[in-house]
Amino acid sequence: MSSFPRLRGLILFAALPLLAGCNAVLLSPSGDVALQQRNLIIISTGLMLIIIVPVIILTLLFAWRYRASNKEARYDPDWNHSTMLELLIWAAPLLIIIALGALTWVSTHQLDPYRPLARLSEGREVPAGTKPLVVEVVALDWKWLFLYPEQGIATVNEMAAPVDRPIQFKITSSTVMNSFFVPALAGQIYAMPGMQTTLHAVINHAGEYEGLSANYSGSGFSGMRFKFHGLDQQGFDQWVENARKSTAALSRETYLKLEQPSERNPVQHYASVAPGLFDAIVNRCVEPNRMCMRDAMAIDAQGGMGIPGARNIATMDPEMRERLGLTDTPPRKYVGAMCTSTEGLVL
Repeated sequence: MSSFPRLRGLILFAALPLLAGCNAVLLSPSGDVALQQRNLIIISTGLMLIIIVPVIILTLLFAWRYRASNKEARYDPDWNHSTMLELLIWAAPLLIIIALGALTWVSTHQLDPYRPLARLSEGREVPAGTKPLVVEVVALDWKWLFLYPEQGIATVNEMAAPVDRPIQFKITSSTVMNSFFVPALAGQIYAMPGMQTTLHAVINHAGEYEGLSANYSGSGFSGMRFKFHGLDQQGFDQWVENARKSTAALSRETYLKLEQPSERNPVQHYASVAPGLFDAIVNRCVEPNRMCMRDAMAIDAQGGMGIPGARNIATMDPEMRERLGLTDTPPRKYVGAMCTSTEGLVL
């Protein structure tokens, strides 16, 4: 019976990797950007282990050698300095920090998600004149919407791209902040309402990969996943044609219904997309009676609107401009009032 607890401990220890739910996709990605990020992690970890492993070994060695029961170990209570030891202690970490700093500096610029790709994979540059596939991504509650402006289609919780063709993702969110992440393709990047972020990537091997939200966004977060298909050009063209056979069209009214919170939505295809929909989503003006953010910001840049703007116009006479030292600067325009579209705009 005494061996049973020991055997049970060994079984539980062996089961730890299974409990961790490990997935090797980050260490064996199928996209060049994710592969470079994997290499950066491995190299950085290896450089740090050059210091960590010897320190751990020496800590255990010193604790064993200078234990109280070892009377043969030399005890020197007056020792306080060793030039050689100081050089070793400080020089090695300093060199590691310099190497990590140089590696991080170069990689940060090479793997900038906003930077267009310079290569498809190691040893293969992007051919001159290659046009990236543009995919507009919208994080909804709790699903993903993908718009293909070149192909004129849209999908929910499914996307596809040709192998070895650069992809330019334009990413935003409808409500709260999310994080767009396809581990096999590239690192995660945030999706934020009222803003557009960008990610450049490429998939090098055909297959079906998982995409997800890597930022908690509410009760439906765990089901906010989608399938990413890496296809050859013929397969991608066929996928596009299948989407165009759908009877659904993504109008602005349809989008406003789709935007409502829902969980674990099935894959949907839309054969057409309303013109300017993604731009309206970014500017928070899909509804016909809402001013776009870019227009509101343009008005703010001109001095605001309403009564304060009118007061600014009325009081900015030549004497005031002279008092403020603005005589040599061109007059600034202000919005004094707003009217409906049928009445026109009065400035």
